Amino acid sequence: MSQARTHARQAAVQALYQWQMSGHNLGEIERQFLEDGRLKDAQKSYFNELLFGVPKNLEAIDQLLAEFVDRPIDKIDPVERAILRIGVYELEYRLDMPYRVILNEGINLAKCFGADGSHKYVNGILDKVAQKKRAAEVKSKKSAGTKIQGPG
Repeated sequence: MSQARTHARQAAVQALYQWQMSGHNLGEIERQFLEDGRLKDAQKSYFNELLFGVPKNLEAIDQLLAEFVDRPIDKIDPVERAILRIGVYELEYRLDMPYRVILNEGINLAKCFGADGSHKYVNGILDKVAQKKRAAEVKSKKSAGTKIQGPG
């Protein structure tokens, strides 16, 4: 996956965290990120898709997350919540992206921004979401990694 898209995800985690914590207008948050240079290396169109797409689909994203988390959504650490919401958005709405890329990016975001060990939590949740939303893709990848023994 391109570095520009990775930078877009990193900025989106920060922007969604800010939105979750402050409730500020998304357009205002976008303007701040554009003006202060945080999007210099980012794919701006993808940042915008995440910044506006996650809140637009928040009810569906949180409903799906609720099936797999061990506590109410609002009790999840806000950084982890932003990362999980981005991952669920991508698994649900960006079928052009392989699920393994989405999981790997989520893990890396958690390692970068989350508390110690949060990458394991993020990985576990996103893997369960992928198994539900991308069942055929997950199954084909897992079976492709399994070697079949012939007689002998």
